[in-house]
Amino acid sequence: MDRRVQRTREVLHRALISLMIERGYDAITVQHIIDRANVGRSTFYAHYDGKEDLLRSGMKNLNKQLLGYQRAALALKGSFRERGFAFALVLFEHANGHRDTYHAIVGKHSGAVVMDAMRALLADLVRNELKAYSLYEGSSDVPRSAAVQFVVGALMSILTWWIEEKSKLSPAEANAIFRRLTIPAILGEGKSS
Repeated sequence: MDRRVQRTREVLHRALISLMIERGYDAITVQHIIDRANVGRSTFYAHYDGKEDLLRSGMKNLNKQLLGYQRAALALKGSFRERGFAFALVLFEHANGHRDTYHAIVGKHSGAVVMDAMRALLADLVRNELKAYSLYEGSSDVPRSAAVQFVVGALMSILTWWIEEKSKLSPAEANAIFRRLTIPAILGEGKSS
């Protein structure tokens, strides 16, 4: 990618993030973004179809990072109990480094588009993980899609709690709570017979 194109995209992403922190996603218009980024409307539309496209493009970078970590963890030997949902720690660390942004995403001012994009990103990762460990294949009484939604909901809930409470827990500690709650449930431990 040309350096000018890359710089323009970075400026637009920074403008979107700063506006999300200040106003919430729903209150932002393309005009707000181009004013903050100090670029022309035609420049914006040369790169993105609209603010949702700009948002999704930024989520792709996070997705690449999480997917890379997931692939590396899955390549290592170990059980699901040891390695399951390893990408979640990277998510907590990322959130810790960008708390204001995550507060805007998971807080009261976020838009449905932002939450839907985050849930879709996480659902793909969880689906990959369950498939890689051959969990919830045909023989389970719980459909894989239900398990995926359960894990994504748990992860988003813990992340939201951790960010909104301004918890002093480290990313590793927040991740440990997520794992303590989800791994036994996914493995079917404590299930009544």
